[in-house]
Amino acid sequence: VIDQDKCIGCGLCALVCPSQTISMQGDLAVVSGDRSLNCGHCQAVCPAEAVRVGSLDPEQAEFNSFQPDPRWLPFGQAEPAHLVRLMASRRSVRNYKKEPVPKDLLSDLVKIAITAPSGSNAQAWSFTVLADREKVLELAQRIGQVMERFNAMAEKAWLRGGLKLLGKPELADYYRNHYESVKRGMEEWQREGKDLLFHGAPAVIVVGSGPDASCPAEDALLASGHLLLGAHALGLGSCMVGYAVSVLQRSKGITAWLGLAPAEKVYAVIALGWPDEEYQGQAGRKTPVVRWV
Repeated sequence: VIDQDKCIGCGLCALVCPSQTISMQGDLAVVSGDRSLNCGHCQAVCPAEAVRVGSLDPEQAEFNSFQPDPRWLPFGQAEPAHLVRLMASRRSVRNYKKEPVPKDLLSDLVKIAITAPSGSNAQAWSFTVLADREKVLELAQRIGQVMERFNAMAEKAWLRGGLKLLGKPELADYYRNHYESVKRGMEEWQREGKDLLFHGAPAVIVVGSGPDASCPAEDALLASGHLLLGAHALGLGSCMVGYAVSVLQRSKGITAWLGLAPAEKVYAVIALGWPDEEYQGQAGRKTPVVRWV
């Protein structure tokens, strides 16, 4: 919506609109198209506050644990050293204290996550929050039952070989890469109650995406990356749990228990809690493959 009384005719909203929904008619900007990405570029660029995108929820920019700065940070104005320090300091935490994570803090993490970009600005992601240890343990038990079935299938050499001959090597690959570690983990779970899946974390966030997204996996993982960095900034430890993702992508029963819609797909499962570990420095990285074309 463009307030014609406030519009100063600068044309900036029309310039930045990716859908060409806004145009200049005379000295004023008008909504001339029939669709919008709801990206908010027009609203953010307007110097006269004459543009409003009704689908955008202002409450998503309000946080419980800190006061955000609502001003736009110009290109090149961030401190690169601080940004890189945050990114390089964030570690995958596998030792957590027993204290629960307040729901207000978990809610803030979701709001941090949705500052991420998404393909065609679909924002079709979903965040399923398990805010207490009992629910996390129940999810772990359900995942463990499925993994036991995976292992029982993988133990059958004739099944692995037959599927591989049919061009389906997944079970053989699973047996080679994961069978032993899963078996050992399940034995420790049953014998000692040791949680090798979520590492004792008191909270978990499952990140998914609906079918309306043009890039569902990329959207969910970009949001997850923002969430991981936000967790570190808020004093929390985090860990992406790949085994859980693999199971949830194959188990409609568990996703239904979590409340996901049938068409939703899980792309990240993140353990969260107060870290019970401390580092003296940043970890390094291996040399990547870089090509200049």
